[in-house]
Amino acid sequence: MLELNFSGLANEAGCDEAGRGCLAGPVFAAAVILPPDFSNDKLNDSKQLTEKQRYQLRDVIMREAAAYAVAKLDAPQIDEINILNASIKSMHLALDQLKVRPEFIIVDGNRFKPYGNIKHQTIVKGDGKYLSIAAASVLAKTFRDDFMVQIDKEFPQYNWAKNKGYPTTDHRTAIAKYGATPYHRRSFRLLDQQLSFDFGI
Repeated sequence: MLELNFSGLANEAGCDEAGRGCLAGPVFAAAVILPPDFSNDKLNDSKQLTEKQRYQLRDVIMREAAAYAVAKLDAPQIDEINILNASIKSMHLALDQLKVRPEFIIVDGNRFKPYGNIKHQTIVKGDGKYLSIAAASVLAKTFRDDFMVQIDKEFPQYNWAKNKGYPTTDHRTAIAKYGATPYHRRSFRLLDQQLSFDFGI
């Protein structure tokens, strides 16, 4: 069972992102405030869960959280400010949307920028230690997966419904054959040999 609270303050928001290492699609982030009586022994880092478990837990989180929000930054914004800044900004955007103002913020990883005057703590592997960060990881992952399945209908040749935009062999093969789409991150190394690569529209 993961821990419920780090700071001892009631309205503690957990933040996490999904999609940092992808070649295509947005980076998604979520912020979650759980009630003080929340418990769930199945909730864990989204990477440790099956797809079915993630979607089952998403329903629980959305129903039982004191507040939650999801935000994203698209590929052009990622290219403009880099993926680290985009990940942090998307977390800030999620925090902006919370219906309950957090008193403290805990963030998965080791990098974050101050959010207003609210104190925060970064926690390496926090999505496997604290319930609110795990909940945020589940929301960010599932909402991002939904988005990638949707845009797969526009560009089925890249197999995003399955690879979700990650640098799999089939994804790189499709980029080499068909070029890049507006959803691809131009600042990323899309191909191993990119010197003569002709980007699409």
